[in-house]
Amino acid sequence: MNKPDPQDTGIQSVEHLLAHALAMEVEAVERYESLADQMETHNNRDVAALFRKLAEIEKLHVDNVNDISEGHTLPHIAPWEYSWEAPESPEAPSVSAEGLHYMMHPYHAIAMALEAERRGVDFYDHLVAQSDREDIRKLAAELCETEREHVTLLEGWLARFQPPPKGWNEDPDPPSLQG
Repeated sequence: MNKPDPQDTGIQSVEHLLAHALAMEVEAVERYESLADQMETHNNRDVAALFRKLAEIEKLHVDNVNDISEGHTLPHIAPWEYSWEAPESPEAPSVSAEGLHYMMHPYHAIAMALEAERRGVDFYDHLVAQSDREDIRKLAAELCETEREHVTLLEGWLARFQPPPKGWNEDPDPPSLQG
């Protein structure tokens, strides 16, 4: 993954960093809630419940960033002006055709979340390593530590599950689209 140069990204202040952090967490909450809704539609209750739990954890991260932001005026940043290369934030769970399936197992959901959290760690690590401002490096390190804790939590969750067997996604009677 190409990492943005913080000198070219607009993250030149604590307020810009906080605005990015808040956007990352809010988008993660929204994505997990959407995934939970999709899984409920397909009666995949275990995975839906897991996505809801992940959304709750991300809401705690939103609260944390809001607490840190107290006393700061965060800038409005247009979605296309955020300092990440993909259209979504680094921490939003990636939803590709291969990664999302109505019969997915909890193992898949946790792996998807773990990948997203690792991208969040990479984003903050890069700022810690590259920013020339001590206040940005310090805040990025603090936010990175929170993400690392979430990575550790998810690694523990993932270790409790075996990868699903080959053919886990075979359905002799798949859902059909209503036209």
